[in-house]
Amino acid sequence: MPPLFKHIFRFILLILFQVFVLDNIRLHQLATPYLYFLFILWLPFNINRTVLLITAFVLGFTLDSFRHHPGFHAAACVMIAYVRPFLINFLIPQEGAETNYEEPSIQSMGGLLPYMIYAGILVFIHNAWLFLLEAWQFENAWYFFSKTFLTTAVCLVLILITEWIFPRKQKFRTNTI
Repeated sequence: MPPLFKHIFRFILLILFQVFVLDNIRLHQLATPYLYFLFILWLPFNINRTVLLITAFVLGFTLDSFRHHPGFHAAACVMIAYVRPFLINFLIPQEGAETNYEEPSIQSMGGLLPYMIYAGILVFIHNAWLFLLEAWQFENAWYFFSKTFLTTAVCLVLILITEWIFPRKQKFRTNTI
């Protein structure tokens, strides 16, 4: 399957799964299951930064249009898309996975721990920014941090389950012709 069709399929599938399945699950007031932003986490290493930001905005705006929110998810998605290249450069050595693999995964990041650090930081940033925008206050810090940490934990469990149910086969690219 060509990469563009693969990404379009992932986009549609993750948005529909978020809207019709995860949005109907009520865990608790402090935990909200999100998985749609996995699309941003799985985008290729070498994606143009402008394309990454526009794609993240479209992803968040699409979810906002289903949920009738005024841009909260769009802002959170753009935030993690902005941080993502810096985080990848920080976590992966310069001659690392981005030259040998196409997109972030457990295999390309060098194991489960580096991948979960990558996903965990981005998920935490997404949730913290989203909940801060929704509440538009930092009055009750305990509630804010509890909701952010519990939702992040739920999201990371969903990401692990998704990674194990739908493993992405990536070929190791070499510099030989």
